Amino acid sequence: MANKIKYGLKNVYYAKITEGTGGTITYGTPVAIPGAVSMSLDAQGEISKFYADNIVYYQTASNNGYEGDLEIALVPESFRTDILGEVKDETKGIIAEYADHQPSPFALLFQFEGDVNAVKHVLYNCTATRPGVEGSTKEENVEPQTSTLTISAAPRGTDSLVKASCESGTAYDNWFTSVQEP
Repeated sequence: MANKIKYGLKNVYYAKITEGTGGTITYGTPVAIPGAVSMSLDAQGEISKFYADNIVYYQTASNNGYEGDLEIALVPESFRTDILGEVKDETKGIIAEYADHQPSPFALLFQFEGDVNAVKHVLYNCTATRPGVEGSTKEENVEPQTSTLTISAAPRGTDSLVKASCESGTAYDNWFTSVQEP
């Protein structure tokens, strides 16, 4: 039986990419990003049309991946150091952000609940921007403040792979233990 609806973002993970000699890509063990609030990623690309004989003679659509926002409760320290390039001084406990440190590419894994099964997804080649800094005073009620990461998921350089998803099968049970390849 197939899902009729989807709801509920959960189980958000990242897996750092390491590029080896010859451009080979390996993924680290997925690390949880707890506190997923929402995600909205828009498809990137456009339709190109070629006109001949007074008609659209040929048309194609490009797939340039996805771009959008991931809203979470708080950016974990591991993500800040592994992906955003911040540096932690273990002795002093200071985490520092440097203007010349570039973010590391990563795979983003997540799932949406469904009325029958959860659908698990992976975006294979992501980059994230650092979140803004904001907060407000506490009033009568505590209002949690969230952090938003802008995520860009581009086609993977080695084979143009962008995204995969899974609702069942052998990969389903191991989805968050390693990055599953088609």
